[in-house]
Amino acid sequence: LGSITAFRLTAAHFWLYANNHKEWYTVVFVNKRMRMQPQQELTNSGLNRPDVSHFFHSDTSTLTYVVACGDTGHCAIIDPVLDFDYASGSLTTESVDALIEHIESRALTVDLILETHVHADHLTAAPYLQQHLGGQIGIGGMIHTVQSTFAEIFDESAEFPVDGSQFDLRFADGDTFQVGGLVGTVLHVPGHTPACMAYLVGDALFVGDTLFMPDGGTARCDFPGGDAGALFRSIQRLLALPDDTRVFVCHDYQPNGRPLAFESTVLNQKVHNIHVHDGVTEAEFVAMREARDAELGMPDLIIPSLQVNMRAGLMPPKNAAGRLLFKVPINAFADGPAPDLPHGR
Repeated sequence: LGSITAFRLTAAHFWLYANNHKEWYTVVFVNKRMRMQPQQELTNSGLNRPDVSHFFHSDTSTLTYVVACGDTGHCAIIDPVLDFDYASGSLTTESVDALIEHIESRALTVDLILETHVHADHLTAAPYLQQHLGGQIGIGGMIHTVQSTFAEIFDESAEFPVDGSQFDLRFADGDTFQVGGLVGTVLHVPGHTPACMAYLVGDALFVGDTLFMPDGGTARCDFPGGDAGALFRSIQRLLALPDDTRVFVCHDYQPNGRPLAFESTVLNQKVHNIHVHDGVTEAEFVAMREARDAELGMPDLIIPSLQVNMRAGLMPPKNAAGRLLFKVPINAFADGPAPDLPHGR
């Protein structure tokens, strides 16, 4: 193979970049004998290619994915969504029930329910799925920083734990997990939030709120703890993966009215992404991102979403009368303080 210039290690694969071949190779074991196999061969053979089904939640432009191992029938669910109508305060499960029907119709076993981060634009359906299908709920280990920030904003009681213990699994960068015969690797990709994670399962990369489709660019960085420079560096890390890695986005806002799109490749992102294509510097990206973010309004569901999602999808405690209520912190996400208005009882 010539000189080896880079490597990465997961629980089941040892990846090498052979300089003279300009290609990633994987050490695999066939009949107890070690063999070097090009990444492209693995992808084409299906050994490293999970079956990915998508579910689009049009109200929030969110993509949920079922990532299945064809050999074993085990799967993971990434970024599931509850239906919530803010105007009426109505919570329903129509969307997630369709997801459950899909999984049951294929007789899949759910191993994991993965959150890429604490979402600010939809309520997660993770506990509802766990109740019906099983599986462990996982998120990035930096969740405690997000919980601490929003516990203060929403005036949570001392009984609200800010250690991430609501989640079954709290991943560190480089951790691995298994879905049947598939091996997943966890990548810490801060920027949109401090706790964002991407999940690499075989040849499929689930990027959360880092990259959008190339004509959509990248995710905002103006939430508490966001950092445009960190997002640029996180994206560069993702774009260093093999060019044919499939990239699955968490949101598609269908710019210019185009049809839904949710899958690209690392190469396509490097060449065509309007914010981070090859040649864009970190300074240029940060200037663009910060100027763009200054013009964006808050997501419609940010207030209920954060209160639910920082609890791993569990609802806040009911009041003494048994009613479920969300708090609205006035001007917490505005540019200035609330006006000094008269107060009642």
